[in-house]
Amino acid sequence: MNWKISHFVFLILALSVNCRERPDAVQKESILKGKHLIAHDNPMLSSENPGIVIVDFRKAEEYERAHIPGSIQLYRNHFQDAAMPYPGMRLDRDKTAESLGKAGISEKHTILVYDDKGSPDASRFWWLMKLYNFEQVYLLDGGLALWEKMGRKTSRDVPEITPTVFHFPDKPDQPMVIEKEELLKYLSSDVPGIILLDARSADEYRGKVLKSGALRAGRIPGSVHIDWAESIDYSGTHTFKPREELEKIYSKLGAGKEDTIVVYCHSGVRSSHTTFVLTQLLDYKYVLNYDGSWVEWSYDDLLPIETDSIALLKK
Repeated sequence: MNWKISHFVFLILALSVNCRERPDAVQKESILKGKHLIAHDNPMLSSENPGIVIVDFRKAEEYERAHIPGSIQLYRNHFQDAAMPYPGMRLDRDKTAESLGKAGISEKHTILVYDDKGSPDASRFWWLMKLYNFEQVYLLDGGLALWEKMGRKTSRDVPEITPTVFHFPDKPDQPMVIEKEELLKYLSSDVPGIILLDARSADEYRGKVLKSGALRAGRIPGSVHIDWAESIDYSGTHTFKPREELEKIYSKLGAGKEDTIVVYCHSGVRSSHTTFVLTQLLDYKYVLNYDGSWVEWSYDDLLPIETDSIALLKK
């Protein structure tokens, strides 16, 4: 598993306007190399290159109020398995490809994705695509919130979509996910095998809050708590914090870069954000997102939980 990330930011070059014939003619120099992350002033965001798709990963009603010009709307509901007894579980590879094709996206495109919360939803989309071996996905740092703060234009126009066919590479899934059964094996073993990271809020971790979708409050025993929101400028630009600050925040894990870290949250969204931070920004090599997260864990009365509080608020 190779998660090596460059420590240098390369110069962003402008896109050539002569690249419009082919969807795969996106110049790689225009991307922050080594990171699946771009800034609000990246020229790809204002390019008319048909090889670039901008995805607004928010609810439809939010998209309709205002979005980055030229962006299309997708959200979690497009990529969740509705057949599961609990919400949030990912779609399989084939159905994910089908959803992308309906949105007019092919494997030749480069995808720029954003939300307005500091990138947790956008990170979920990145994680799913990366899991299925599609690499050309980049988060807009700061998302729509920073875009608007910088005085950039928004739109209510909806681009015309021509459905196509999307093909993921014919390769095994990336080792970026862990299922409940495998996690239970780790936890029942006498040999220390993983570091378990809870990326939810402190109140969720302590069992003070029970969010919709879960049946019990608390945490998975042995979890270390680091709120996902600590990694961004949450009350300001919504951008990721500098690497030095991130290193300090996640030093609480006591983990080496080669250790196996399992991240969970409520339904695999905020944990995707933390997975992005650990792998793409901090060079941790073995990070597994527990897709079912607390929603799935709480459904099974036989599974152990820990809690700090008797008081409970439903949210």
